[in-house]
Amino acid sequence: MKKLFTVLLLAASLFAISCSSPSGATGQTTSKKSVIGSWIMTDISFEGIPERAKVTVFDQASYECFKGSQWVLPSNGKGSYTLSSTAEGCSPASQQIMWSLYKAGGTDQFQFKKLYDGVKPKNVAEGYRVSVNNNGNTMSWRATVNFEDKNAYIIYTLQRR
Repeated sequence: MKKLFTVLLLAASLFAISCSSPSGATGQTTSKKSVIGSWIMTDISFEGIPERAKVTVFDQASYECFKGSQWVLPSNGKGSYTLSSTAEGCSPASQQIMWSLYKAGGTDQFQFKKLYDGVKPKNVAEGYRVSVNNNGNTMSWRATVNFEDKNAYIIYTLQRR
């Protein structure tokens, strides 16, 4: 079990620098305009990761803590997310972010980095990038992670508020 936890912790760390495979591509283009707004993360699921695994996402908290989180993504790129889950081990938190869209190998990706007091966004080197698919009222993110030396995926589903 300790090895599984170590592998998942490593996978979460690798997630910060990983890029998604083209398998998440849908052929549609996600525009910045379609992403702007307020969103609620309604679900987080896994492909290639056991359901009982302890998964930390965005180097912050258990995936359970991100369910129900609110994401504010304004047009200027300076947004935030707020965790308010009452699940065991979760604490309320709010995080300022700088977000944008990125095109990699024909795949649209949502990317963001956490902003901290007194640190300019250009001085933050680490961030997160996930494949994005948006149909207007529902947005899904697909993050590629390494689990037991194989590609696995964390899928985030968000609904427009």
